[in-house]
Amino acid sequence: MRIFNKIADLRAYLHECRAKNQKIGFVPTMGALHEGHLALVQCAKNEVEIAVCSIYVNPTQFNNPTDLEKYPRTLENDIKLLETVFCDVLFVPENAEMYPEKNILKFDFGTLETVMEGRFRPGHFNGMATVVCKLFNIVQPNKAYFGQKDLQQYMVVRQFIADLSFPIELVCYPIVREKDGLAMSSRNKRLTPAQREIAPKLYEALILAQNLLQNKDKNQQKNIQEIKEEVLVFLGNIEGIKVEYFEIVAQNTLISLDNLAEKTSIALCIAAFLGEIRLIDNLLL
Repeated sequence: MRIFNKIADLRAYLHECRAKNQKIGFVPTMGALHEGHLALVQCAKNEVEIAVCSIYVNPTQFNNPTDLEKYPRTLENDIKLLETVFCDVLFVPENAEMYPEKNILKFDFGTLETVMEGRFRPGHFNGMATVVCKLFNIVQPNKAYFGQKDLQQYMVVRQFIADLSFPIELVCYPIVREKDGLAMSSRNKRLTPAQREIAPKLYEALILAQNLLQNKDKNQQKNIQEIKEEVLVFLGNIEGIKVEYFEIVAQNTLISLDNLAEKTSIALCIAAFLGEIRLIDNLLL
């Protein structure tokens, strides 16, 4: 695996790859890698000749300084993990390399940045979109791979790929879960043993909502508000979990649904705190 810290060096190497007609797949990450990240790299390895991964904890997408400070950084172990899945290239830039000058670029993603994550993490998607645009420009991949767990992030990336005419095929990879259902996340490393024990309840809440939505006995089927209330009651009875939001939304827009009669694919989305650790999860129906 080739490791680069400088943009110019990475660009030069990938230019040589493209000259050999090798396709490039790109997996942007913030490190603290887990099986979910490795699945993205393996997917790239199966579809293109050169799999590129980046590890960069982007400061502009954190609206909580404590979260940025405590975000797990495990570069040595990350490198070992990437080698197990035969990643070809790793890009690990410093802040000065990615932001030689203060960033002033602003994006407007409409309703996408006013609901759920956008509502509770103002500025997050502007910072995320900025760094992903920069990385896309640096790597110039044929394909880019993102995990479904960060569904709203995927939707934002899909939007600016279309708006800015990036010649990139975007791949959304299904959520990779622990055996008890907990969605794999770098933040899971920060959970205490007690918090880790109750964290799978978020997935159980999504399954509860799914079962209520898909109840075959139409006479017993609840409306959306009733389902949301039942899920919140379920989680409210679990000490240690503080729900930030639970939403039943349209998959293609992430706009909250008012009723079950609407003919659309549904996404169940949740965010909650366990202590100071914020976790998100979703389920597509």
